[in-house]
Amino acid sequence: MANPDYYATLGIGRKAKEAEIKKAYRKLARKNHPDVNPGDKAAEERFKKIQEAYEVLSDPKKRAIYDQYGFYSDNIRESPFGGGERGGQREGPAWQYDFSGFDFGGAGEPSSFRDIFSEVFGGGGRRRAAREPQQEKGEDLEHHLHISFDEAIRGLETRISINRADACPDCRGTGTAASKGQAVCATCKGSGQEVRSHGVMKFSAPCHTCGGSGKVGPRCGHCGGSGRLGRQETVTIRIPAGVDNGYRMRVPGKGAAGQRGGPGGDLYLMITVRPHPVFRREGDDILITVPITVTEAALGCKIEVPTISGMTLLRIPPGTQSGQKFRLRGKGVPSLRGDGVGNQIMEVRVVVPRVADERSKEILRELARLNPEDPRAGLLG
Repeated sequence: MANPDYYATLGIGRKAKEAEIKKAYRKLARKNHPDVNPGDKAAEERFKKIQEAYEVLSDPKKRAIYDQYGFYSDNIRESPFGGGERGGQREGPAWQYDFSGFDFGGAGEPSSFRDIFSEVFGGGGRRRAAREPQQEKGEDLEHHLHISFDEAIRGLETRISINRADACPDCRGTGTAASKGQAVCATCKGSGQEVRSHGVMKFSAPCHTCGGSGKVGPRCGHCGGSGRLGRQETVTIRIPAGVDNGYRMRVPGKGAAGQRGGPGGDLYLMITVRPHPVFRREGDDILITVPITVTEAALGCKIEVPTISGMTLLRIPPGTQSGQKFRLRGKGVPSLRGDGVGNQIMEVRVVVPRVADERSKEILRELARLNPEDPRAGLLG
């Protein structure tokens, strides 16, 4: 399967700046969010791909690796051989290659091709595997969280319940009843590796029976040998101020427990922000439409308008036109980047009264006679 083109997924160029990446992500996330497209599996798959692309391209280190090698994996960090750092420590590749069927160095040569190959990949892979079980990181989990518009602006601390696989307390995640003792694995004879042949080449991988430890024992009666038990856990989550709809938040280590003592996976919160009846959001700015009367627009006035922090006075100058915008600085959304607070943008909409009585009609006719301005004069050339 071809490696994904994250730039094409977000519809941006390879030299796109951080702001452009974020803007493209927000637009696509809103459009394809599962809550906006209930039951649409295609939209759900697009949303997942958009999230994956943004997670890599928004991180400078991950993006640099992706740009260099054409792919990115949490298990592969800056290694041209696909080995690299896994779980916080440098390891050899998952497969060891045995070139014993070839003579690259000749008799008596201290460094055969096999020695060089082993050295490049960190060496001692098979010997180390016999001493240490092959740890595996636990699976990542997703949890959808719905919050209000005000909670998204101000941030909040909340508690959620998740179902996750946790390490068995009896066997400490090994799956083996340690109290009954362990024996040498019969499959690998204690080496921790299985050797397979393919033509003249031989490949070795962690033993599927003992997981690379070289030892086996009776299954743990508490977890049935899986090393993990499902349980419900209540987790306290702090949502930062300024999150937007479609925001993806990572909670390290709160996914499923790792296997054979490996690190736990991560919990990813998918944030959905419920719409507000009055306010709208555009980036870090809050937008609101403010209706005013014809008299207020013509003569000017001071009116009270709502903000996320309470009511405030807005001065409407004489001659204000419908669609005119006013700005209140610092009354918007706190930036997640930590570079200040957005603004509140108020768009005025002039409401024309419905005139029914003759007296009001006469007053309007008199107003027209006193102010014979033709607003369509520019259209006639």
